[in-house]
Amino acid sequence: MTALEAYDLVTSGGGSDFARVIGLCESTGEYCLIGGLAVNCYVEPVYTIDADLVVVPSQMTRLADLLDDSGFEIRRFEHSLNAQSQGSDLRIQFTTDIRYQDFPSRAAIRTVLGVEVKVASLEDVTRGKLWAFSDPSRRRGKRKKDELDLLRLAEAWPELKGIYPRELLTMFDREL
Repeated sequence: MTALEAYDLVTSGGGSDFARVIGLCESTGEYCLIGGLAVNCYVEPVYTIDADLVVVPSQMTRLADLLDDSGFEIRRFEHSLNAQSQGSDLRIQFTTDIRYQDFPSRAAIRTVLGVEVKVASLEDVTRGKLWAFSDPSRRRGKRKKDELDLLRLAEAWPELKGIYPRELLTMFDREL
């Protein structure tokens, strides 16, 4: 069984939805994968039902129309556009946060769930996780997942610790 087939089983079609979304992103221009699935490209993967992406703002309306035409339910928020296919557990979030807009220019092609995907660079994935972890408005559970992702990245790539805030490194030292 391939990674994509396994993911499809546990997300009720999420793997196929992921492949469709990436195809739509490819057709609209610059994009890249960020978040947990991107972290999984650099460290031992863990399960996630979220796919987080960056799309250049000028293409967001066109992408939303394509997603809607492809049967995805679209919800707009202040800093994101979310999409989900009926019956699928895969949650797709496109960030509109300006801090992420340069990420696609540094992205590289990686295979994710059997699909060729533009993935944010290791440093950009880490920066994004640091921003998410530092956001006091995020739910505690989400921040804990961000913390775990940052710990996994630091263990695999110790040179990244240079961009981590001191309090996070201190927290890691206490927990190890």
